[in-house]
Amino acid sequence: MTGVTPEAFVLGLSAIGAAVVMFVGFGVGLAQGLATGKAVESIARQPEAKGDIMTTLITGLAMTETSVIFALIVSMVLLFVNPLVGKL
Repeated sequence: MTGVTPEAFVLGLSAIGAAVVMFVGFGVGLAQGLATGKAVESIARQPEAKGDIMTTLITGLAMTETSVIFALIVSMVLLFVNPLVGKL
């Protein structure tokens, strides 16, 4: 690791960390698609339970979406603010 400054090392690892964090968005997108598909299937089987199914679906989707928003904030902090560089 000769020739690599500590700042460059921290910034490089922060970029890798931000990329890993953003893979959360891919996983949540898949999960939300599966959940919506299952909700549509269950509404097709029991149309009278549509209200309960939709309420549970919207609550679950809102909870999973917050993890994507949190991941986006963490990755933006790592890329643009990066409090780790100031510690060197």
